Amino acid sequence: MLKIKRSDFLLKPFLKRNNIRASYQIISTIFPIISIWLIIYQIINQPLSLFIKGLLLIPFILLLTLFSSRTFSLMHDCGHNSLFTKRKLNRFFGFLLGLVNGIPQKSWSIDHAFHHRNNGNWEIYKGPIDVLSLEEYNSLTKREQIFYKVTRNWMMLFPGGFFYLVLKPRLGMVIIIFNYTKDILEETFIKIKNRKISQLLVINSRVKPPFSDYGNNFSELCELIINNVVVIIGWIFMCKWLGIVFFLSFYSLVLTLSASILICVFFVQHNYENSYAKNTKNWDIIDGAILGSSNLDIPNWLNWFLADISFHSIHHLSERIPNYNLRACHKANIHLLQQSKFLKLSDFSKCFKYIIWDNKNEKLIPLS
Repeated sequence: MLKIKRSDFLLKPFLKRNNIRASYQIISTIFPIISIWLIIYQIINQPLSLFIKGLLLIPFILLLTLFSSRTFSLMHDCGHNSLFTKRKLNRFFGFLLGLVNGIPQKSWSIDHAFHHRNNGNWEIYKGPIDVLSLEEYNSLTKREQIFYKVTRNWMMLFPGGFFYLVLKPRLGMVIIIFNYTKDILEETFIKIKNRKISQLLVINSRVKPPFSDYGNNFSELCELIINNVVVIIGWIFMCKWLGIVFFLSFYSLVLTLSASILICVFFVQHNYENSYAKNTKNWDIIDGAILGSSNLDIPNWLNWFLADISFHSIHHLSERIPNYNLRACHKANIHLLQQSKFLKLSDFSKCFKYIIWDNKNEKLIPLS
């Protein structure tokens, strides 16, 4: 079988970005979110029983969850500089979209770009949940192995989602600022005679919290702070408008469910039976895109809320293709994607077994 090359794919016609289509996607996402919150305000202020109010709010929880997922997906496109024609527009709207879910877009996008550069090279990139190699897993104690299994169970999508969107950016900011301030003071009072003042603005990797993707440099730290300040001000406003208990519980639930969907989708698009999982010396970026990225056969309405990220092989072949061109590009190149993995919703649960990387045989294997 001949090896498929990137040049075999018809990609160029689909690289064209369109500001009108991009703007429509932003408007058709943000306006419904605002409208839903206005409806929620009306519901909770009606003289109805708590039970009736709860029933009326259920569909709006689901709708906000889906729109939150779409907001994240559009932010993802901005991070690839693929939604709008100009980088500045992508940065601006990416930052605004990040505010909706309380996540700093720049740091997230830099971390996500690392994934794209190394997809399928499991020696460098261990997937969305930091999969252990078989050797690493076997070196764990029984208690550590049990903890590993539990923390990578599909049920952990929910506490994981809560941590990812609600807690992580806030904790990251607090810890980074604390460590960075401590570092600056040490540099200032202990080593200033041997260091240039400009070097004091360099954030070294040692000041990053171990769980955070944030704070690699001063620019990322600034955006992290600005994002959190604006987000927290927004939360305070919403608490005053809707009530602190209602908003924080309702909004946390929405973000938890939304993040769970996103983490689940990202997981099954890279962790599945026979996924491409090579060592560095045998890795190829094109094979990583075609064989290491699954495509999802899901309903069109769900694809809309995920901004067509289901067509994932094409997305990995060329991250600059805007989401509104992914489907057409996928169809135009479907004859070259016969080796790619296609998953249905019913297949998702099976993917969560593949949480060990057999580095000798270069494949993902299930835990018994």
